[in-house]
Amino acid sequence: MSERTTGGTAAGAGTPVGVVLVSHSAPVAESVAALAVGLAGGGDTVPVAAAGGGPDGGLGTSAELISEAARAVDRGAGVAILVDLGSAVLTVKSLIAEGDELPDGARLVDAPFVEGAVAAVVTSSTGADLDAVAAAAGEAYGYRKE
Repeated sequence: MSERTTGGTAAGAGTPVGVVLVSHSAPVAESVAALAVGLAGGGDTVPVAAAGGGPDGGLGTSAELISEAARAVDRGAGVAILVDLGSAVLTVKSLIAEGDELPDGARLVDAPFVEGAVAAVVTSSTGADLDAVAAAAGEAYGYRKE
């Protein structure tokens, strides 16, 4: 798990929403985090953490890495958690169901992994709340490439 940040909260905006990117691959999670932070302008305002791979460093998902990442980016405004596929979804859902493994306000966001991550980080950098960050990430399903 590593944390990156990006700048640019709007004047008078509150605490930024944190973003956690969960992938079955640590390099994929790290790369998507770097892309999202870079496209949002870099800086140090929006906390973004990658939680990729299993506990042994191989492919998989790790509840411990996800929990650690969510705690690292939590600033009190909520945490948007985006996942790549399959067991990552199930792992985050089980952590949310347990109730004490993730910070209050942590939310699994239904969004495409790469485009949703960029939208979430950019939106958080404007000072938007968790609902707006989740909505922007989810709207990325509508991005057409033709």
